[in-house]
Amino acid sequence: QVQPVESGGGLVQAGGSLRLSCAASGRTLSNYVIGWFRQAPGKEREFVAAINWSGRTTYYADSVKGRFTISRDNAKDTVALQMNSLKPEDTAVYYCAASPSWDSARFYYTTFYNYWGQGTQVTVSS
Repeated sequence: QVQPVESGGGLVQAGGSLRLSCAASGRTLSNYVIGWFRQAPGKEREFVAAINWSGRTTYYADSVKGRFTISRDNAKDTVALQMNSLKPEDTAVYYCAASPSWDSARFYYTTFYNYWGQGTQVTVSS
């Protein structure tokens, strides 16, 4: 099984950028659909973005569309989440999740994903 590992979180001012990375411990990430989720204090974990195996199909939550970009480099076995024009409401712990299958009706649910990373903190100051 695969174990996602996130990196790249930190503290940034509003309007700034951060790039999160998801790598794999165990099996290769290229065999999995990857989703990014986030969870702010006192809130439920919510979908941010997802990418299929080839990287040609991506989906975004409305709240990040046009600001965040998900991409994957299967040669390097990583998935990135480029976050631009960050807002204080983007502050959360960001999680990378992996699923061996694709379901266009379910990819934005946490229950769709079998494997989860430990998360990386993103803090956006105003």
